Amino acid sequence: MMPRHLWMRLAPPVSFAMIASCAASPPPSVAPPRLALPEAAIRPCVLERLPETPTEGDLEVAYVARGAALVACESAREMAVGTLRAERDLQDRWRQAQSRRRRSWLW
Repeated sequence: MMPRHLWMRLAPPVSFAMIASCAASPPPSVAPPRLALPEAAIRPCVLERLPETPTEGDLEVAYVARGAALVACESAREMAVGTLRAERDLQDRWRQAQSRRRRSWLW
């Protein structure tokens, strides 16, 4: 007759306890919310260049065009930063809600 070790008698109840504890764990979480960036925030900024032999009129036109492009780029950057901050706020609120749900599962 082969001797039976004590741990072999404990294996089924221990396995059952491990399976039962996994079954009582909270369901897997969903992905945090994400926001889409506006098209203007994604598009790269393009600044006008002067022709090979610029005239005084070319300089004035380029000065005005670059100023307008810089204003557009700055507004696009502000839009991207605002979207990022809003997304992070949503994700923070989502994480807080998830942690509250996890705490409700704990005894």
